[in-house]
Amino acid sequence: MQRIIAIGGGELKERTTLKIDEYIAGLAKARAGEKRANALFIPTASHDFMPYYNTFHKVYTGVFDIKTDVALTVFKEPDLERLKAKFEKADVIYVGGGDTVFMMRSWEETGLLPLIKEAYERGVILAGLSAGAICWFSDIYTDSALVNGDEKYAMFQGLGWKKGVISPHYNARTLDFDKIVCYNYESALGIEDNAAIVIENGEIVGSISSGGKAWRLTVKDGKIEKEEIAEI
Repeated sequence: MQRIIAIGGGELKERTTLKIDEYIAGLAKARAGEKRANALFIPTASHDFMPYYNTFHKVYTGVFDIKTDVALTVFKEPDLERLKAKFEKADVIYVGGGDTVFMMRSWEETGLLPLIKEAYERGVILAGLSAGAICWFSDIYTDSALVNGDEKYAMFQGLGWKKGVISPHYNARTLDFDKIVCYNYESALGIEDNAAIVIENGEIVGSISSGGKAWRLTVKDGKIEKEEIAEI
């Protein structure tokens, strides 16, 4: 089973996504079986901001008793053999939010991307928030400073592991994103803060709400029709 848990946004520090985190932790523990589950945090999008990892550790270890580790590649030459060992131990990989385009380019430059893909293909759970939620898709709505010039948000090409158009923080970007979808696409996904979608073997099987909602958007006769993705 290949799984992605894509979280539209929220604050780990304030524990606004705790219901989603509980679901992710449950999957990790089920995968680990009798041994203690391991979570690997990837903070590339936040330029390896260590307080972000510390918050992740407090939640996933302090609340859910999952052992955590971190993959740092931004400010030093990565030791790929050491990183590979961390990936091999992981039951879940959690990708933090931040600058999506910087993150994807950094992964390619440092050699981290093949490690992530190999882990995903062998069944390690991928979870991520904001940048870590949308990067897997083919068309992403991002506020990356590397791509959008004067515009706060713009469309960009993602990794393309799942075909589709997606926006995080949909509750705050509804009007702008709907306009882009209406004029350029046939369908899209909008994930609000404190909401997530669950993807299994490439198919969306439902959503998880910690207060937010996830939506399917379809363009018909020049208008957006919205369908809430049911909770699992």
